[in-house]
Amino acid sequence: MLSDDVKAMNAYVNKIALQTFSYFDTGRNPSGEEPEPCEASASHYYHGFVLGLMVELADRYTITSNRESGLGRYDVMLEPKVLSGAGYDYDAFIFEFKVQDGEEKDLGDTVREALRQIEEKGYQENLVAKGIPRERIRKYGFAFCGKKVLIGGIV
Repeated sequence: MLSDDVKAMNAYVNKIALQTFSYFDTGRNPSGEEPEPCEASASHYYHGFVLGLMVELADRYTITSNRESGLGRYDVMLEPKVLSGAGYDYDAFIFEFKVQDGEEKDLGDTVREALRQIEEKGYQENLVAKGIPRERIRKYGFAFCGKKVLIGGIV
């Protein structure tokens, strides 16, 4: 993610999902059984999963979840903590998560919908107001369907 290698991000997240997710956890199990009550929705499950992956960046970023910015509420934002004489040392990140629904033909459509939402809702506005240049804000859409994940980005 930090090197903006979307191909590597996809490989990494899919590997973890395949090795650790249960269809029972994601609510997409073939048996038709309901997930555990604490797993109220697949969306929350995936959201928590990605937040867990971000924890190791807490020394360099302020990590926020489900906060208002622009005209809506983003899923996860990473705001760089370190300032140098030339500005922010790290790029900022905005993540939007979507679970594929029946209207979307494939995960690519779901990623495009997540990215469209980031742009349409102006989720970057809080970062811009803090002085982070727009060109230093990376935007990623995550699409989930069971154990499959697709990530796409706008840099």
